Amino acid sequence: MPDLTVPPTPPTPPTPPVPLAALLAREDLGLRQIAGPSDPDIAIHWAHTSEMPDPYPYLLGGELLLTAGVHIPDAAGSGTYFDDYVARIVEAGGVALGFGVAPVHDTVPRALVAACDHYDLPLLEVPPPTPFSRVARAVWQLMAQARLAELRRVTEAQQSLAAAASRPDPLPSVLRQLAQRVGGRAVLFGPDGTEIAGAGRGAGAVGATGAGRGAGAVGATGAVVEGRTGSTGAGTEAGRGAGASGSGASGAGVSGAEVREALAELVRVVRPPAAPASTPTSPTSPTASPTSPVSTPAPTPTSTSTDSTPPTRPAPTSATDTVSGIHLAAYALGTGQGFVLGVAAPQRAPGDHTIASVAAVLLSLLTGEHQSRTGADRSSALVRLLLGAPPEDVASLLGGDRWLVVHALPDAGPAPDPVATSALGAALGSALIDLAPEAVRVLVPGDREPAPQPGWTLGVSAPVAPEDWPAADKQAARALARARATRTPLVVHGASGRAGLADLLPHDAAEEHARTLLAPLAAHPALVETLRTWLSLHGSWDRTAVALAVHRNTVRQRIARCATLLETDLDDPDVRMELWFGLRQL
Repeated sequence: MPDLTVPPTPPTPPTPPVPLAALLAREDLGLRQIAGPSDPDIAIHWAHTSEMPDPYPYLLGGELLLTAGVHIPDAAGSGTYFDDYVARIVEAGGVALGFGVAPVHDTVPRALVAACDHYDLPLLEVPPPTPFSRVARAVWQLMAQARLAELRRVTEAQQSLAAAASRPDPLPSVLRQLAQRVGGRAVLFGPDGTEIAGAGRGAGAVGATGAGRGAGAVGATGAVVEGRTGSTGAGTEAGRGAGASGSGASGAGVSGAEVREALAELVRVVRPPAAPASTPTSPTSPTASPTSPVSTPAPTPTSTSTDSTPPTRPAPTSATDTVSGIHLAAYALGTGQGFVLGVAAPQRAPGDHTIASVAAVLLSLLTGEHQSRTGADRSSALVRLLLGAPPEDVASLLGGDRWLVVHALPDAGPAPDPVATSALGAALGSALIDLAPEAVRVLVPGDREPAPQPGWTLGVSAPVAPEDWPAADKQAARALARARATRTPLVVHGASGRAGLADLLPHDAAEEHARTLLAPLAAHPALVETLRTWLSLHGSWDRTAVALAVHRNTVRQRIARCATLLETDLDDPDVRMELWFGLRQL
């Protein structure tokens, strides 16, 4: 018989858990529990029917296994058959066994009841009028209800968090909303490990009902980063996510200081290695003494490897732990500056991880620049511009001498909101974003190379000096119009890199010639833009209509009007070339 004292943690299907108590409460099923624990936290992820004497190879973990006992031999009661059978179910991760009465067996075998009691496996009696298919259907109905409730809860939380991020005090507002949604406490930790802001119930209140259990801190890849237990100090096996149960006297409750220290220790697990850290003697330092209240009495490789050598692999993006029944989680914010979101809650409900992840994304956007010297410099540049300073005088505060202007529009859906545009700016490497009505505009340092962004159409200007920002803005607008017309994710102005005809002439002379040539259209901006777009798309009526968001007949009427005012033949390639040259100078 396999050793089941420390069973492996089997994977469970990605389905919402259904409380076993909810299934027992269905009066139409008539199920009755006759053996095993009556823990309200027992949840099933699946319903599976099998008449195999060894169901282990057919279970994924988390199942309610249904059987009519066809596989039971006649002399099973006198041997170890039932012990072996139940042991294999437990080893496979099955959470409950349903035994159908009739037509094979009139009653549930007593030896099976005893085996289920011995291995703490809930045993349900399925009455004759209830087919297994009805039980499976009830499980799926409860799963659908649970999934719908989870999705509704997550959607409502996303909306409330986004609304909180748009308030005048976004950081505390997001933390308050997150703490309310998870029923615990949310804390934002700075790069040095100190608490910048927090919201929700205090650590002492959160930990008032601890259960004395420990769990391994699991990184983003699922591997245990560090093991914790109660007072026994026994760590978990590497690669497992389950912690051993503490046997000390701390199970009745947990102090606020212990929860805070445990959360601070978990935060150090996910903080990027390059982020600033506190001194080794600090209680929140990554090299804290292994005799701290929440560490194991004996040093572990994880807790001491940072004393002399740097980590050999990147820190996980998230980690979870349980200390005396208090569920802890830490999320590294995506700014790369060492900010971490910590969450402590007495319960871990489905959807909590998704809700906390949404909050982490919002906090990443909010802390990306505002907590750095760069944000202060940009504020100074804005003030100076408002007070009349020319752009070239403040460019050094913004971080460069050459800049790109990017115009962007979403491919589909409603107009972008501030959170979506902030995410776009983060992807392009800039926080200088203008949510203009006609397009989102982003000012990007010239050493960046904007890449296509999923869900967006981009037009990018050529690199220019600050005094040429207005001209670059026009270039980006034209590039965006061409990108939309050609259904190209990204178009860069002057991407060929070759010198043009305009480079052979003085700019002032070329601009004067252009104004004279196009003077008849000066009072009609819509005609100028239509002519520019039509020429850039080689006279295509359909693509010009798409780029300008007008009907193709409107394009034909405007081009005909241009030909009339200019008194020229727009089918002549020489005329088109000269007009295109003139339009590029304006």
